Amino acid sequence: MAADYKQNPFTLAYDGAITENVQGKVNIRAVAYKLNGIDVSANVYTPANYDAGKKYPAVVVAHPNGGVKEQVAGLYAQRLAEQGYIAITADAAYQGASGGTPRNVDKPTHRIEDIHGMADFITQYAGVDATRLGLLGLCGGGGYSLAAAQTDKRFKSIATVSMFNSGRVRRNGYVDSGLTTIQTRLQQASDARAQEAAGGKVLYSGDANLSDEQIAKLPFDLYRQGYEYYWKTHAHPNSTFKYTTSSLLDLMRFDATNQIELIDKPLLMIAGSKADSLYMTEDAFAKATGTKSKELFKIEGATHIETYWKPAYVNQAVGKLTEFYGKSL
Repeated sequence: MAADYKQNPFTLAYDGAITENVQGKVNIRAVAYKLNGIDVSANVYTPANYDAGKKYPAVVVAHPNGGVKEQVAGLYAQRLAEQGYIAITADAAYQGASGGTPRNVDKPTHRIEDIHGMADFITQYAGVDATRLGLLGLCGGGGYSLAAAQTDKRFKSIATVSMFNSGRVRRNGYVDSGLTTIQTRLQQASDARAQEAAGGKVLYSGDANLSDEQIAKLPFDLYRQGYEYYWKTHAHPNSTFKYTTSSLLDLMRFDATNQIELIDKPLLMIAGSKADSLYMTEDAFAKATGTKSKELFKIEGATHIETYWKPAYVNQAVGKLTEFYGKSL
């Protein structure tokens, strides 16, 4: 299921992507705006027969860690536009086509602010009904969406797909496999920050160029299939796993579920039944005690990455999202 960004005029890297803007159909518009002095690059998807004089519900879509707006976030944004929503997805500050240096800083405060910034922009967009604004977070964007929605009451409903609690994983390791090395890794992050402050080289983590054989030996489906998705079948030149090592000072003290009880709006959490990341969705769902309307929807047989691209699983997720936003927006 390859999706070659080089074959798409908008460099979209997913199957069924828009190749041209045709009147009367779903369209895509590249937009740019400033957020705290940083240039943000985003795409807005508008529904078929979009009329700027009418009012439409809108959804903010937050991309996964290492992902960019042209990958799975674009796929879900396009599919929501097909259902009548105006959807926006933006590259995180310091990442993708957005500005900010050093490159690939990955701090929770920035990622959460990115979500607030998308809401700022899209609620001013022609045709958007600001009273019907939804939020969709994918993977790491799901964890940051939970955090953003705790306080940003412009979002009337919140959904996640394959939610990834970045702070928990950077702190404890994936599936809590790194509990014995927390202090060592914090020291490395502290040393990296000191080196940056002294004008030295910026150090990066997560920047492994693995062979097929090495990938096959990785212990988790998320990592094996993630490398295949991001580096092969749905690769995009702006997408990278690497992030500044000093970002861990902020990441390792973050947790997407901290104060999650502040979410008082309808909540839908979608995850694959075979995803080795499912424990994070289940943990967050249980702790989300502040909302009177919440649902955990498991896609039978799906792994984490398969919810990004596999048509049968994407269709199930989009169907559930359409039903959810239809009721809550």
